Amino acid sequence: MTTAELPVIAAVDGSWHSFEALAWAAHDAVRRGLPLTIVHVRPLDRRTSQEVQRREAEELLAESVGRVAQVAPALHTSTLAPLDFPTAALTALSEHASMLVLGSRGLGGFRSLLVGSNSLATASMARCPVVVVHSSAADEDGTETREAFADIVAGVAADESSEAVLDFAFEAAMSRPGACLRIVHGWTMFSSMLSGGPVFDRDAAADAAARTLAELTAGRREKYPQIDVVQEPVHGSASRTLVTASETAALTVIGRRKGGEDLGFGLSPVAQTTLTHAAGPVAVVPC
Repeated sequence: MTTAELPVIAAVDGSWHSFEALAWAAHDAVRRGLPLTIVHVRPLDRRTSQEVQRREAEELLAESVGRVAQVAPALHTSTLAPLDFPTAALTALSEHASMLVLGSRGLGGFRSLLVGSNSLATASMARCPVVVVHSSAADEDGTETREAFADIVAGVAADESSEAVLDFAFEAAMSRPGACLRIVHGWTMFSSMLSGGPVFDRDAAADAAARTLAELTAGRREKYPQIDVVQEPVHGSASRTLVTASETAALTVIGRRKGGEDLGFGLSPVAQTTLTHAAGPVAVVPC
């Protein structure tokens, strides 16, 4: 099976967050022409028998398949219910997936936490892109009120780590006809100095950042001429721009590569800040 044929994997645990992520995964699998695998990881819990866990997993997965049938009746689906720690199971499965799709929090998540520990840990270790779907404003019946948006936002660095991010972002934009792709690159005088660029002239450093961004995207703009690309070199951290942009984006794409101070979970400061505070789905791409 080639990478283009690997399934989209959606993890469910019975929470509203996971069901919203499941619906997002189903729509994206249809757009990309890929099958969908629905996974419920049975926790290692001695207080509950494996038979009870197996029965509960079967019921949850059957409900999940039914939910997918309502939004994407023609989509090919399969199910898995491994017995393991959630992050360990999902990381192992990520080797054979085109992407993993998770809810921002699970059943045990505290309301004060914007992103749960399992989602953060999986995003930091998975071998494929991980999409964390932040829940929309919804009423108690689960009626979604967030407006649907089409555009893709990508945050890139001025080095080879951006290759995978750009590949994923352009493919995501291609799967959404009419979508605009906004590419954000944060720069500072310090980063300009480290890259051998201007040290004291801010205007020259800004011009250099714009040229770098143009060089990063040049080949792909020729490959995807139908995509409207907007380049945004930003003075300072890109995190604020990405978080703000996520409010009107179908998907925000970032690389997980560590850079500067390690904020935990193996994510760069920009990646963790964006993943934690974004208003919509965020894709974390290994790079």
